[in-house]
Amino acid sequence: MEKFSGFFGDVELTKERWAHIIQFHPEVRRCRKYFSETLSKPDVIRKSKFDDTVYIFYRKLPRLFFAVAVKTNKRNFILTAYLTHKIQQHAL
Repeated sequence: MEKFSGFFGDVELTKERWAHIIQFHPEVRRCRKYFSETLSKPDVIRKSKFDDTVYIFYRKLPRLFFAVAVKTNKRNFILTAYLTHKIQQHAL
């Protein structure tokens, strides 16, 4: 398990979640170095439209945005991460 300092405090990335991320979003493997900065200094944060306890942190990369979805509760943890062309419009 890895821990990152984030906007809401410490955020965990478990081995199980990392395996999920690279299975469904293999392109994120090359973005691992961006997790810390995305969580601590995001360009944009949006609340999930499906779950009030999930926030999506966005960091602008050269041609895409790196998005990290974090479940906030007693134990903040990364649900998933992916690359996208646009930021979700659902405001915080």
